Amino acid sequence: MQSVNPHHPTHYWHRSEDGRTQCDICPHQCKLQEGQRGLCYVRGCEAGEIVLYSYGRSSGFCIDPIEKKPLNHFLPGTPVLSFGTAGCNLSCKFCQNWDMSKSRQMDTLASQASPQMLADACVKTGCRSIAYTYNDPVIFMEYAVDVAQACREQNIHSVAVSAGFILPDPRAEFFRYMDAANIDLKGFSERFYHKLCGGHLQPVLDTLIYLVHQTDCWVEITNLIIPGENDDAAELQAMCEWIYEKLGPWVPLHFTAFHPDYKMQDRQRTPLQTLEKARSIALSCGLKHVYTGNVAATNSGSTYCSHCGQLLIERCQYQLGEWNLDKHGCCNHCKTPLAGKFEATPGSWGAQRQVVRFKSSG
Repeated sequence: MQSVNPHHPTHYWHRSEDGRTQCDICPHQCKLQEGQRGLCYVRGCEAGEIVLYSYGRSSGFCIDPIEKKPLNHFLPGTPVLSFGTAGCNLSCKFCQNWDMSKSRQMDTLASQASPQMLADACVKTGCRSIAYTYNDPVIFMEYAVDVAQACREQNIHSVAVSAGFILPDPRAEFFRYMDAANIDLKGFSERFYHKLCGGHLQPVLDTLIYLVHQTDCWVEITNLIIPGENDDAAELQAMCEWIYEKLGPWVPLHFTAFHPDYKMQDRQRTPLQTLEKARSIALSCGLKHVYTGNVAATNSGSTYCSHCGQLLIERCQYQLGEWNLDKHGCCNHCKTPLAGKFEATPGSWGAQRQVVRFKSSG
């Protein structure tokens, strides 16, 4: 088995004036003494330098439909190999993957998986892409970038599922290797980010603007709606207006349902009516492709032509149905192009989820 360095060197850090070592990956900019770890837990200070502890140590290997990321305009119907590591640089009280992202037991959770092993697994299983997900890949960016490079050599695409909470220099390097990204815009107020996520809104907005206007990375946005926290109509309208004005009308937006989890088990699940109202607001603001997720709603999960209204891609719980795109990714009826990355025919993976096992590192 290919060995990996459990204390992988990094280069986004510097020595601060007070003698501590400052990590320069994300806006927290943790200042660490020797032996301390950052808020993310997977980056820490050793010999006066910041090292990554989770390189090659990942878990949660599953083959999913690409629509589950969620990405509706990127190789629809194709399988994606998904994995993550321990740790996260946000502390969301509503985290839906808290068993991994909040874990402090990397050895228990992790299997050894080198970049080449993951690339080979994609080829062997027929996956068209690999997704860095479950926790935020920006905190293990050195590992993710090496995996992306190994996969690119095999014509495997890379997908980042991220909150976008990252500083400009590492952001440019990280997303240079990503072919698609779903950015989790968790709310549209500093209050929400500070109170429930332990972060800040503006760096996420900066990431979105950078990705849409300065990269070739395909971008979709997810907004998890939590009753009583970020479901206010005025806030939703402000968010949708910002997306329209700053990013344009073609960036797909997914409103997804919250379910009680982690530190917010006293809240109700998001009603379908709330998601539908949010979708209506977004469409009224001029956004062209707005979806609902984590609910069984065929109409609001399907893709329609922005010009003639023709059903282009029918979806129901990650299962594709009717397909009305031509081989160039245009509407069969009026020939209007659909924004995204499409192939002549859709994938046929369906809604299945398949676990992939790697031998434990022991």
